[in-house]
Amino acid sequence: MGYAEVYKSAKDDPEAYWLDQAQAIDWVTAPQQALFDKGNNLYEWYADASVNGCYNAVDRHVENGRADQAAIIYDSPVTDTKETITFAQLQTRVAALAGALVAQGVTKGDRVIIYMPMVPQAIEAMLACARIGAVHSVVFGGFAAHELAVRIDDCTPKAIIAASCGLEPNRVVHYKPLLDEAIAQSNHKPGCCIILQREQEICTLVEGRDLEWNAAIALGTPAACVPVAGNHPAYILYTSGTTGAPKGVVRHTAGHLVALNWTMKNIYNVDPGDVFWAASDVGWVVGHSYIAYGPLIHGNTTVVFEGKPVGTPDAGTFWRVISEHNVRSFFTAPTAIRAIKREDPKALELKKYDISCLSALYLAGERADPDTIVWAQDVMGKPVYDHWWQTETGSTIAGNPAGLETLPVKIGSPTVPMPGYNIEILDEAGHPMPTGELGSIAIKLPLPPGTLPTLWNAQERFITSYLTHFPGYYETGDAGMIDEDGYLYIMARTDDVINVAGHRLSTGAMEEVLANHPDVAECAVIGISDPLKGQAPMGFLCLTKGVDRPHSEIASECVKLVRDQIGPVAAFKLATVVDRLPKTRSGKILRATMVKIADNEPFKMPATIDDPAILDEIKAAMQTVGVATG
Repeated sequence: MGYAEVYKSAKDDPEAYWLDQAQAIDWVTAPQQALFDKGNNLYEWYADASVNGCYNAVDRHVENGRADQAAIIYDSPVTDTKETITFAQLQTRVAALAGALVAQGVTKGDRVIIYMPMVPQAIEAMLACARIGAVHSVVFGGFAAHELAVRIDDCTPKAIIAASCGLEPNRVVHYKPLLDEAIAQSNHKPGCCIILQREQEICTLVEGRDLEWNAAIALGTPAACVPVAGNHPAYILYTSGTTGAPKGVVRHTAGHLVALNWTMKNIYNVDPGDVFWAASDVGWVVGHSYIAYGPLIHGNTTVVFEGKPVGTPDAGTFWRVISEHNVRSFFTAPTAIRAIKREDPKALELKKYDISCLSALYLAGERADPDTIVWAQDVMGKPVYDHWWQTETGSTIAGNPAGLETLPVKIGSPTVPMPGYNIEILDEAGHPMPTGELGSIAIKLPLPPGTLPTLWNAQERFITSYLTHFPGYYETGDAGMIDEDGYLYIMARTDDVINVAGHRLSTGAMEEVLANHPDVAECAVIGISDPLKGQAPMGFLCLTKGVDRPHSEIASECVKLVRDQIGPVAAFKLATVVDRLPKTRSGKILRATMVKIADNEPFKMPATIDDPAILDEIKAAMQTVGVATG
């Protein structure tokens, strides 16, 4: 069947469709029913089943002829280390670590926080939890002590698995002092901490609480897989940018196994045995779905990469990894491709490597601007597929189902809704918008398997955050439109749709125009308060390496571009050149924080900011064009 037939079958009879897809998973007790309506617009999938996530990701492949296939390829240019771990070796290592947790009293349902860099042991820690039915919560390695403490208090872990340090291109990030300080700040105290000592930094262990990795393993015996109910939480993942009370997205075990397995072939077009690489971090949802679980569940080899798109050592490192490890399908964020483009605009580094093994590049995590997509297509000679999803959904909401049917690419659109996602564009009152008009993107309930059923210890907050604004729908928080061919366009977060003299305008549309300027490598547009028009747009421009022209000249050209292509209605008059944009560690531009600076409003330093010093640079840039930031 092609895309249209599959989408229709999932929409017409979701019960039958998702029971059929569940046959690809190995069950202890197979589901007899797919969807369970819990009332109050709350749903669960495969709640009557019994299953184990680690068995599906590891043990079944060992038993079914893939024991000697590479499960993980570890490539770390920052430590000059490479390692290949087979499924059989992974099974041994995970069972041993799971046994170490059991020896420390961790049982089914207990929470375990994982605070690790991009090393294979981070994946092993996740799988070890899944093996014994513990619920893991990965916190991005190097996260500030206060933010880690907040998460410790929210999910009350029995144990924490951490490393002594993480490594950036020019520095060592000291994890252990951050962990110690977080535990000191938190009201809840974990029973034990298992610490991976990295040779780049050997940390001090707290007597009676901390155990070195191998010493902890020596105290236990290898653990078997423990069956859990289909609606047993596999993990809790706190959304990036969390302020105040943390927002812990819950992922149920069975739904996430079925959904991720489905996506590996139908979206990413890989077959079991192929090498799949998601250049992300285990601290983010992409790392959960497409470094740790998705590829391994499907029988693929996954790449664990410890490095950066540029600077480890150069802008060719991604191409080297693809060529060297025979990567078939590659997934990264647009910000990574923009960094490479800015550093190496003519793609000279790419010419050193043979990437003929690669079938396609997949982009997600933020809006993929057309300029970046066109550049990547041109230099790689490969299809580039934008696709859109969220931490809450765990996998693609809208994409190009390349393994099912390759649909024509429309640059600027992540293509079409995936099976199970009934997407509508609504106005503020919840009425459907006409084709081609901008509105709030909402998804008719129930959401498909693998999506969040609730928030950890915060069901009321889940209902008010996602289900209340548009009754009967999940509110995505994104704004966009659907064209006459059913293609979805994500224009901005709902907060980034600005109101200029009564006109609702997308900052994303303006960014697309600015990105087309030949000297602009990356850009952001925000709406700042204007006494006359309500809001006025302001553009921030990062230039391509090697551009040596007056910044005021480039800014003027960009203002003219927006006025020519969007029109005077945009009232686009403010643009300034900056060296870099404030971002989270996952690459999202902190537009809301920039708005608060421009409007002279108090703001909390975002927990996930990559470099706090950049906010002073942004403030200074605003002042140069007359924005009174206070």
